[in-house]
This record gives sequence, C-alpha cells and structure tokens, in this order.
Amino acid sequence: MEKVVITGMGVISPIGKTVAEFAENLFAGRHGIATIDHFDASDLAVRVNAPVKDYDAQEYFSERDAHRMDTYSQYGMIAAREAVHESGILGDVDPYRLGVYLTTSFGGTGTLLGEYATMERQGPGKVSPLTVPKFLGNLLSGLVAIDTGARGPAAAHGAACAASAVSIGEGMRAIRHGYVDAVICGGGEAATQKLIVSGFQNVRALTTEADPDRACLPFDRQRSGFVMGEGAGALVLESESHAKARGATILAEVSGYGLTDDAAHMTAPAQHGESVDRAIADAIADAGSRDETLYVNAHGTSTVKNDRLESAAIARMLGGKAVVSSTKSMTGHLLGAAGAVEAVASVLALREQRVPPTVGTTELDEDIQVDVVHGGSRSAEFSRAVSLSLGFGGHNACLVLDHAGE
Repeated sequence: MEKVVITGMGVISPIGKTVAEFAENLFAGRHGIATIDHFDASDLAVRVNAPVKDYDAQEYFSERDAHRMDTYSQYGMIAAREAVHESGILGDVDPYRLGVYLTTSFGGTGTLLGEYATMERQGPGKVSPLTVPKFLGNLLSGLVAIDTGARGPAAAHGAACAASAVSIGEGMRAIRHGYVDAVICGGGEAATQKLIVSGFQNVRALTTEADPDRACLPFDRQRSGFVMGEGAGALVLESESHAKARGATILAEVSGYGLTDDAAHMTAPAQHGESVDRAIADAIADAGSRDETLYVNAHGTSTVKNDRLESAAIARMLGGKAVVSSTKSMTGHLLGAAGAVEAVASVLALREQRVPPTVGTTELDEDIQVDVVHGGSRSAEFSRAVSLSLGFGGHNACLVLDHAGE
C-alpha cells in the first residue's frame, strides 16, 4: 500500500504565527493564555481565553480579500499557504489530483453574530451579501482550492473538536486509495465570541480560573475545565512516490488512522472508554504495531472527565510505552483546528526528539496512570507519535505519525 507522507506544515496559533515560532514556544513551555479583553466578560464566570496575539489581517491579505473572509477562514488560509509554500507542491501536481480537506467546528460565528447585530440595528437591507458564504463551514476548503488552483476533492469534515484530525485521516485514505496524489489538510477556528463562550460555560466545560498561569492544567488534581483558543493548522499530505519523484523533503509519515463514536451522549465522554480504545487499536493496527517508546499528544482538555477517561484508555492500549503531554496547556483548545495543530506539534516532537511539556500541571491526579511530561520538555528517543482528538457527539479520532524514513 502506498505510504502517505507530510511535505509541508503551517500554523497560526496563540503561541506562534509560523511553524518556527510555534516550535520555539512549544518546547520552551510558553503558553498563550490571557485575560479576555475583546468583549465585556464581567457578567461571565469565565475570565480567560487563548487568542492569536497581535493579529492584523492587513499583514496577510488585501483589504478587499480580508473583508470577504471570516477570521476562521483567514487563519486557515494563512496556515495553508505556509504549508503549501514549504511543500513546494504547486506546479508539480495535476490540479485534479490535488485535494483540499480543511474544516472547522463552528465556522464563521463572528460574521453571523456581527451581521445579526447589524440587522437588529439597521434592518435586513443592511445585512452583507457576503454573510452566508463567510459563515459556511466549507468555505475554508473552497477558498484554499481557489487560492491554490486545486481541482480535486474539496470538503470540510464535521466532527466537532476532532474535525481537523478527521480531515487528516480522510486525506490519508484518499491518497492511499488512489483518488489523489496530495491533499491540503487541517482546519481553522475563531469562535471566542461571547455567545459561544457563554454556551461552553453553561455546559460546564470551561475553567473559571482567572489566573492565566493556572487556567489550563491537563491531568492535574486542580484541573477545572478547558480554555478556548483560536488559530489554524495545515499539513500537505502526499503519496510517498509522488513526493520522491519531485524531490520533496519528507517531514514524517501519516501511517495510521482510527475513527469511532461513543454512541452514548451529546457532550460527555462514555465512561466505559471502549470506543476510544478501539480508535487507538484501529490506528495502531493500520500503522503496524511497534514495541518501543512512543509520544502521545493527548486530547488533554483539562476537564475532569476527559482526562480521566483518556488517560485510562492510553494506559490500557499503549501501556508503559507511552510518554504523554497535552499541548492544549499552551494553545488552549482550538476546537475544530485542534487536531491539525496537535498533529504539527507531534511531527515537531518526532523531528526534535523532544516531548513538549504539559505547562502549568504540577501534581498529577491520583487517577492518572500514565507518564505525563510536565515541568519542562523532555528529550526522548522515539520514532512514532500518536495524536488523539475527541469531540462532542462522541467522535474519537486517532492519528499515528512516524518519523520520516521509518
């Protein structure tokens, strides 16, 4: 079966607006969590979020183009352009053999809420004709297809906070089964508006800790909920034969993918954990089992239920081989973009032979029976990383990433 490799990566996030900046802060353990300052949060219990700092759309787009895209699409376009540039694939691939699988969880919520406010103030006639296209969750994939000239399959996989991990897995399958030679995969998110924060607050998913340094504590005894983040991640996946034929640099291999559903609850993970176990088992079987140390980039949301269930699944399925961390401790939870950004983090860990830390975590909960890296990054020898992404609706996605050449 044709191997699927990564030849380009792009990121814009709370800890970096390029892959290089992201990597520097990732391994240094610098988080991007800050006090909410883009709306009045005085009547909320939630006080923090993880924004993309000092973002100016004019640095990336013309005024006209920026006006025609919601912020989530802007972020996704920035990440996709970086990934495509690094891969050097444009001009070396049949446009009908280049796909775009870029997604989101919420889509253009900023656009929708802004235009609703305009309608309330000024009437329906003042609502922008761009409202519908800017809001749609598939527009990022369409916009990147336009930007790159990709004429192959373009789609947005809806799977809540597992969405961009699913897009990577489905991109891998499309290449393996011969439908395309390459796919631009990932996702973008910009949903930290007051309405969305309020909804997450009221479902009791968000931390109410006001101190940014203590807000996101995955696997810690004092963890109290996740921090909403924003940004985007993108990867260019390519068949190994196509990449080698054009002399591309191979960053890593996407070797396994598992996708299951709990079929249990709208928002809470199923406490038996069997479906998470199965997603991991399927991904490992897909990649081929190895008896060696591996890095696990956990979903690690800093919620009591998720961390307990997920760590138990990792312990059952991977045992003492797993060295675990949650990079959400630095980026916050990027929702539909989380899987892609965490896949980039996993590739960087493979290439650097270093496990990024779980920042802020100081004392593991007694229920956590896995080796969680905290207190600083850790050097380690490993040739495989596993990235887990879980989402509302019971979606469980697992990606296996192998070191280039393995």
